[in-house]
Amino acid sequence: MNRQELIDLIHERKSFLCVGLDTDPEKTPQHLRNTKNGVFLFNKAIIDATIDKAIAFKPNLAFYEAMGIEGLQQLRMTMEYIHSLKKPVFTIADAKRGDIGNTSQQYAKAFLDPKGEFDFDAITIAPYMGADSVQPFMKYEGKWVILLALTSNKGAFDFQMTLDSDGQPLYQKVLSTSREWGNESNMMYVVGATKANMLADVRQTVPNSFLLVPGVGAQGGSLDEVCKYGLSKDCGLIVNSSRGIIYASSGEDFAEKAAIEASKLQQQMASWL
Repeated sequence: MNRQELIDLIHERKSFLCVGLDTDPEKTPQHLRNTKNGVFLFNKAIIDATIDKAIAFKPNLAFYEAMGIEGLQQLRMTMEYIHSLKKPVFTIADAKRGDIGNTSQQYAKAFLDPKGEFDFDAITIAPYMGADSVQPFMKYEGKWVILLALTSNKGAFDFQMTLDSDGQPLYQKVLSTSREWGNESNMMYVVGATKANMLADVRQTVPNSFLLVPGVGAQGGSLDEVCKYGLSKDCGLIVNSSRGIIYASSGEDFAEKAAIEASKLQQQMASWL
């Protein structure tokens, strides 16, 4: 999905909501836990319930890799189902990969190749090994790299706020340097919702880039604060909610409750667009 298609989708659905498919088999409803392909069936129900309110889905690869071959098979089934739908949606592999060039080439092939098992639109990348670790992900036309810039976890302050000799924090160095690697049509940045007041500083460096913003909902981030500081002329935001939507209920009504929570966020987003 290219930039204009993404912008059009946002305005069509009046939403910039991403639903995180961080599906833990132990947290799915009891009736699915001993069911064959229970994770896929859970994902399918969540997708069906929220796709009219969301513009993106973001499976977190760790949850699937932890299940071994079975987990990867259910991830593939999830992606095949999304691709089979007539409703367009942006897909993000929350993989946080980053390695030397030839290894990154294989990661890129695994997750972004249209002829591969998954065919995601985008992948999250740790940029700290530099340009040659990122560029292999950028060779697929219409695909996106999403660089970790300013994350929402407590430990973000251990390194990301470290100042260089010019007084520039490391996360700002990531933003400014990476602009030499890609552009606003193939590169996004992760900026956590719990750092919403710092979005104004981020926007000074990348005024028109899309930002993937996790941390709204269960992690305590404020959607209004994110919009106040982070919206750009083309929206420029993809705001993720995972646990607050997919685990809104632990009962057989989980999909219905997920739809309600997604709808609340979508309506709030519509008021900002």
